[in-house]
Amino acid sequence: MTSIESVVLEAADPAAAEEFYAAAFGLGGRLRVRPAEGETSGFRGFTLSLTVARPATVDGFLQAALDAGATAVKPAAKSFWGYGGVVRAPDGALWKVATSEKKDKGPATREVDRFVLLLGVADVKATKEFYVGQGLTVGKSFGRKYVEFAAPGSPVQLALYGRAALAKDAGVPPDGSGSHRMAVVGGDRGAFTDPDGFAWEQPA
Repeated sequence: MTSIESVVLEAADPAAAEEFYAAAFGLGGRLRVRPAEGETSGFRGFTLSLTVARPATVDGFLQAALDAGATAVKPAAKSFWGYGGVVRAPDGALWKVATSEKKDKGPATREVDRFVLLLGVADVKATKEFYVGQGLTVGKSFGRKYVEFAAPGSPVQLALYGRAALAKDAGVPPDGSGSHRMAVVGGDRGAFTDPDGFAWEQPA
């Protein structure tokens, strides 16, 4: 497995979701939308994160998302790690936009440095071993708390977080059930489902 080609989100109104994402984040082919299948409630077990260069860019993306119909979950604020905030898209997906910088060293842009899919998992160590078995290479690992897979040249980066920790970082309760309403497209191992029920699909 070499890279993730795209993330597919399921929405009740795919056309409206595509319009929202074009206006809010402009990720092109890295993000696709299709009709929703299955019921879902509460936290879906994942977040999508945009890492950018400076606070002004964080504010620009978050405001664009709010103007396009998102709702604020965690207003942008400084933290020990930098500056960022979280919004919920109209389709229900949680998005974090953040930077490691705490001061602006230039004007806001629409440039995204990294697009990261964070999966909230029951057992970080076990799921890490599963993905290593699927051919991914670990880039960073902090015990049973966090794992980031190396993705040179990949449009989307994959990371693992404990489910409760990821929900806390996003500012939502960890409880949830039903469909994740998300699939990952990429790799060369065929379609499979990971230990936490996240589906992978082979590129067309």
